[in-house]
Amino acid sequence: MLTKNGTDDKKTQIQLISLDQLVPEDHLLRKIDKYIDFDFIYDLVEEKYSTQTGRPSIDPVTLIKIPIIQYMYGINSMRQTIREIEVNMAYRWFLGLDFYDKVPHFSTFGKNYKRRFEGTDLFEQIFENILLQCMKCDVIQTDTVFVDATHIKAAANRKKAKKVLVAKKSARFYDEKLKEEINADRMAHGKTHLKDQDRHDKDDDDDQTPPGACTSQTKQQKQSETDPESGWFHKGEHKEVFAYSIQTACDKNGWILDYTVHPGNEHDSKTFPELYEELKRFDIGTVVMDAGYKIPAIAKLILDNGQIPLFPYKSPMTKKGFFKKSEYVYDEYYDGYICPQLQMLKYSTTNREGYREYKSDGSVCAGCPDLEKCTNSKNHVKVVTRHIWQEYMDRCEDIRHTRGMKELYGRRKETIERNFGTAKEHHGMRYTQLIGKKKMRMKVGLTFACMNMKKLVRILESRDKMDSLGVSVMRFLSTLFRKSREHPKDCVNLQTDVRYNYSVWRFLKWPEKKIRHKKQ
Repeated sequence: MLTKNGTDDKKTQIQLISLDQLVPEDHLLRKIDKYIDFDFIYDLVEEKYSTQTGRPSIDPVTLIKIPIIQYMYGINSMRQTIREIEVNMAYRWFLGLDFYDKVPHFSTFGKNYKRRFEGTDLFEQIFENILLQCMKCDVIQTDTVFVDATHIKAAANRKKAKKVLVAKKSARFYDEKLKEEINADRMAHGKTHLKDQDRHDKDDDDDQTPPGACTSQTKQQKQSETDPESGWFHKGEHKEVFAYSIQTACDKNGWILDYTVHPGNEHDSKTFPELYEELKRFDIGTVVMDAGYKIPAIAKLILDNGQIPLFPYKSPMTKKGFFKKSEYVYDEYYDGYICPQLQMLKYSTTNREGYREYKSDGSVCAGCPDLEKCTNSKNHVKVVTRHIWQEYMDRCEDIRHTRGMKELYGRRKETIERNFGTAKEHHGMRYTQLIGKKKMRMKVGLTFACMNMKKLVRILESRDKMDSLGVSVMRFLSTLFRKSREHPKDCVNLQTDVRYNYSVWRFLKWPEKKIRHKKQ
């Protein structure tokens, strides 16, 4: 039967209803509002506002919640976020706006960021406070930490770029320590100290070098005209884009512990120390990383701090048809390498990169039957290098072969890599429309805070359900125990009564097949 509901009349009908009634009980924002305390924001921004002069401001918590909604649901832009807030009752309820309150203009947050929050660590502190709330709930375990990096495409046209001169080698965190140990190693082998490379290169450079030309200390690098702080990143084999590198650490349950933001062209081994300094406030036992971090300096840094570095196997970068480095055996007593033909490669020197060079006797190698598999050198000399911190890499290999470490490394795909996939797929971290490293830190910090909040509210909600269920179970069991003492013969079996009480059965998780009536 055809029925007309009179939809046109319902569109203009006036009803008495509250905003709270329009938000579903199981809505994510309702759970966040229940379990997450945002009052700490008032203390963080108190110095940025005047209590006596000026017009009344927008509530700082409301102002911060607007980008939280954006990153929580992966909305592309602030303009679109404001449009969604205007028509979404759950968003209005979360922000504390009623039906008739005007939603702030999309430029409001940007102007407040420029005038109040730029140059501060406000958003880093927001992330830290959310993480602290997670730690108070005893859900974070920092005995094992997983570290990795992901790239976010910058808001920069790859065609709008220019060539700039940069230093060939920027300062590394271990340069001073490495230089000291290189000179000590050279002195132990009867060699002189290395000269200062900067002074040496300066003397070699021609004073007539034209402006803008490359020297021995500089090189040309592509820089974006739109976002100069981003870096030229090779995405795959063919595609190249400007991007940012996000160094991230999480625990074995996927809780994000900290992060750092870097240009996309900086290698993981170079950006790791900054993140590691932030992680020192946690009680860390094992640090799990991929092959991009597997260098002697990082191994030494972690082992010297009493922690365990876990690296994967890294295949040797040897030309096809040549002997691998593992086929040359190091003799610690004689400090040399033994080749597959049982010839000794003796110590020659220690270079500026910290590698000892071991060279063979060219006159002996000239008649070797395996010369073509060994070297292409014209003077028939084979060179094998060994880092002065190689002992730390050997310890890492022993750790890798320890029982349980292979399974532990396999959990990377369940923790850090899963977090990256979730952030890009559901929280808009695949690319950014913000320009500048500082704004990227804000975006990443709020996004990771949202991810931690989602995990926390779900755990707390399940705890509340179990607590309420446990109360009902305890009431039922106490009543049953009291009846059994008063009327022991008339009382039925415990499991029989539990079978007909679903909440108790669910709490105790007794299988149905194991619950049987006992004959009295």
